[in-house]
Amino acid sequence: MSITIKNVEHVANLARLELNEEEKSKFTEQLNAILKYVEKLNELDTDNVEPTSHPVPLFNVMREDKTRPSLPIEKVLLNAPEEEDGHIKVPAVLE
Repeated sequence: MSITIKNVEHVANLARLELNEEEKSKFTEQLNAILKYVEKLNELDTDNVEPTSHPVPLFNVMREDKTRPSLPIEKVLLNAPEEEDGHIKVPAVLE
């Protein structure tokens, strides 16, 4: 498979990019070089390689959930810029 200038123009149009002729040629060359490099992967023997979702094992590093007492409301409201009826008052985001 090869990338043509028409392909680059099409993708640039989808991305709402305006490219000059020099940029179109440059991107065509670069994308073809990338495809050529990726085609080297077809040379690898992957017959005995199991499919994986991630190349390294993942472990959950989160702590265990434990209940604990909350801060008293008076202490929380000390840091609030404004307070109303025991709640933190924030600017309205909806009209």
